Amino acid sequence: MDEKVDAYKIGVGHMNEALPNVVEAYHNFTGTCFADGALGAKEKQLVALGISLFANNEVCTLYHVQEALSSGAKPQQVLEAAAVAAAVGGGHAMSQGVTRVQRALEDWRQTH
Repeated sequence: MDEKVDAYKIGVGHMNEALPNVVEAYHNFTGTCFADGALGAKEKQLVALGISLFANNEVCTLYHVQEALSSGAKPQQVLEAAAVAAAVGGGHAMSQGVTRVQRALEDWRQTH
């Protein structure tokens, strides 16, 4: 697990050599987004975990599990965040099924 996160960090280091302004801007942006505010670090990491799962981004998923735990999340909270992401993912498929798919079926029925 750590190898993939480490590989990402090494890759960012290489990108920083070629495009330091881009990497600096990205780090400034993400640092600002993850700074404590109305949501604390733990909550922000749990949100990021859910988005990472929904986006099917393995490296970010592994990273944000580690960061959530480091920010004080309990394993149960990490699992609940994953469950919420699963519910949203299922809801996404359901919403498309009852809108776009139904519309496509209606269009097909009109031509057949």
